[in-house]
Order: sequence, then structure tokens, then C-alpha cells
Amino acid sequence: MGVETALADRKGKVYCELPKETNSRSKRNRRRPRKVSPVQKLFDTCKEVFSSCGAGIVPPPRDVEKLASVLNTMRLEDVGLNPGMPYFRTDFLDKVPKITYMHVYECDKFSIGIFCLPPSGVIPLHNHPGMTVFSKLLFGSMHIKSYDWEGDFSINPAPNGNPSQVQQPGVRLAKVKVDADFTAPCNSSILYPAAGGNMHRFTALTACAVLDVLGPPYSYPEDRDCTYYFDFPFANFSADGVSVLEGEREGYAWLQERDKLEDFAVDGATYNGPKIVKL
Repeated sequence: MGVETALADRKGKVYCELPKETNSRSKRNRRRPRKVSPVQKLFDTCKEVFSSCGAGIVPPPRDVEKLASVLNTMRLEDVGLNPGMPYFRTDFLDKVPKITYMHVYECDKFSIGIFCLPPSGVIPLHNHPGMTVFSKLLFGSMHIKSYDWEGDFSINPAPNGNPSQVQQPGVRLAKVKVDADFTAPCNSSILYPAAGGNMHRFTALTACAVLDVLGPPYSYPEDRDCTYYFDFPFANFSADGVSVLEGEREGYAWLQERDKLEDFAVDGATYNGPKIVKL
């Protein structure tokens, strides 16, 4: 497109065309800025939000909102996936539906990863010690049940409970935070070191994918290992000093640490979505 300069005088308008080499130089100066992929934008935002955070340190509310707003706009195709991929199908030879995890990025401040679940796939109840976690459902439907600890009480066998359960360590009272179905598109869920449902379980109602951001990531040397739990109805046990009204008991449960995960199978897969540029 030509560049024109208009000059006006009393007699009318006179048009003067600039030299061609100036026109070419002007085009070069108007080059479009490089388009940033949603994954790159997510990485850049995580780098900023978690820069001064660590275990047990929650980013400021403004930063939490900023990262959540980036995640809320992300879709399955933004990470190079589509619903027809084999990760989202059930292999009937498997004893339990196999879940696939794709590692996107990790540093000492945060990690980004994707869980791909076939129908009926379950990520068992587990915790996130000292972490702030953002989970974005990219497609499909899932049920999420989450808990936060409710005090620390000594456990007594209830008449209708199973006394053998009490002999094992790690039984504590927890309060239900979330117990609901979610269908994409929906906003990301956020949990905190001591609130927001720090312990959660994902159950796939349909094939689905979840984009997870953990700040900071799990670290065994730094005492941030993942612990899995059974959950039992409140009526199964009793504890000194604990009294819950009959109509509110469904809002509480006893969580017990577990070692074996016979109902959980996960495979790793290479992330082949848009690359992250680490500047």
C-alpha cells in the first residue's frame, strides 16, 4: 500500500508520493509482533507469579487472579491434544482405566503438566503439601471431591466401625470442601496449602483432560511427597471432643493414609504441544 502525504492550499489538494525506498523501509518497520502461544503465556505468567513464592507461601490475590484468568481461556487444542487421541479411550484389557500424564515443564518454583483420563478413570484422593495448585478442565466432565483438615483428634472405634482401621496410622478428621460435577468449559479450580480443598480426588465422568499448575512442585527431599488417602464416613469413627449434628455429618469424613494403589494406573507420555521458550 502506497504512502501518501496530503498538502492543501487555497486552490485545492496536491498529493506528493514519497520515494519507493522509503515506502519499503516503512513496511519493514511495521512488522507484526511475534504471536505468543497460550502455553507460552501460561509459562511466562507462572514464572512471574511464583518468582518470590515457596512452600507454604501463597501468591498475592492479584497474582492468583492473573494466573487463573490465563488458565480459564485455555482449551484442549492449545496444548496439542484432541479428543480422538488414544489417551482418552479405555483399554478393556486393563484392570483399571489407565491415566496418562504429560510433563510440560518443571523448575524449583512451579510445574506444569497434563492428565488425560479415559471414562471412569480415577486419580485417587491425595494431598499437595505446602502448595498452591491450579487445575483447569480442558474438555469433558469429571467429579471432584476435596477436603481440608479439620483439627487433629484422637480416634476411638465406633460401635458400627471397623476397629482394624484404627490400628493403622494417619487417620484424621477432614471437612468436605467440594463435592460436585464439572463440565468444560469452566473456570480453573484453586487449592491452597491449608484451604480450598488441599486433598482431592478426580473421577472422569467422560473422557477428559486436566491441566495442572503446582507451585512449588512435589519434592521428596524437601518433604513435599504425595500422600494418598482412603476416606471413610464420619459415623465410622468417633473422637474425643468432636461433635457434629446428624444433618451435617455428610460434610465430614475420616481420612486414612494408604500405601498401596491397586486402583491407580498411570503412564507417562511425551508432550508434543507448542514449545516453551525459556528466556
